[in-house]
Amino acid sequence: MAFADMIWVFIKVSIVVSVLLLHVSYVVYFERKVIGHMQARLGPMRVGWHGLLQPIADAIKLFFKEDIMPSQADKPIFYIAPLIGVLAAIGSVAVIPMWDGFSIANLNIGLLYILALSSVGSYAIILAGWASNSKYSFLGGLRSAAQVISYEIAMGLSLVGIMLMSGSANLTDIVNAQSNYWFIFTQPVACFVFIVAAIAETNRVPFDMPEAETELVAGYATEYSGIRFGLFFMAEYAGMFIMSALVAICFLGGWDGPDIWPLTLVPGFVWFIVKVYGFIFFYFWIRATLPRYRYDQLMSLGWKLFIPLALANIVFTALMKLIWN
Repeated sequence: MAFADMIWVFIKVSIVVSVLLLHVSYVVYFERKVIGHMQARLGPMRVGWHGLLQPIADAIKLFFKEDIMPSQADKPIFYIAPLIGVLAAIGSVAVIPMWDGFSIANLNIGLLYILALSSVGSYAIILAGWASNSKYSFLGGLRSAAQVISYEIAMGLSLVGIMLMSGSANLTDIVNAQSNYWFIFTQPVACFVFIVAAIAETNRVPFDMPEAETELVAGYATEYSGIRFGLFFMAEYAGMFIMSALVAICFLGGWDGPDIWPLTLVPGFVWFIVKVYGFIFFYFWIRATLPRYRYDQLMSLGWKLFIPLALANIVFTALMKLIWN
């Protein structure tokens, strides 16, 4: 690799990591404000103008907070579990194209790469629950294992239709294949299954079983504090960004906006960010609206509804492709 190419890769990595860190910091503020207004209250207001410096104050607090570990914990695994989650999330961002021609790695199997790393990220929760030597954490880890197995299958199957329509697992090719129409119009069932599976995959309400505060205190994160708890926090919100980016890329045309003047003057990066944060707003809306599912309902929904729906969508899409061709 030429020196100029190495510099360009370094610049791209710096931009992507900086955007991700800024996202993690301020999407928490965004969530607190959105849910606050939905519940007729203000959210953060005191630290900075309208509470804009609250994320920085929270980060400083977590960084300097005492790091407590159970005396009977499996220390090496307890240490490494949060790092697995963060590294898996950052690794996934490497293949996401934020506009045409801009991604750290333009892999032919970018979609499969993200699915693989999202599974690896779930090991962070499972290992943290096991290593903490706490019944609450252990139950949270077990719930996460079952939840990931159930909804990872549905998520992967829902994307098979997208790969059939685009003829590729490359994320840039998938966006380019939507130049005439977005796949949300031709793959509505796949979009529905993927969105629900994405919410379950990121352990968000109403599928936040691994950290259910009402019965498991905080689940897998019960024994974590300080910077290690902050790493779990970062992994969760980075995972939300990745799933939202996949929704934008696979179903909403990625960085392509409406072909209407003067909307055609808006840069592709802006359209991508609008779509990503539109779906993140949907995450918050659901959290403020829906109660948590029971665990048997969660499993039943995954195995009895979403996996059969995704399989039926694959068969239907394949038949339509045969007819069109």
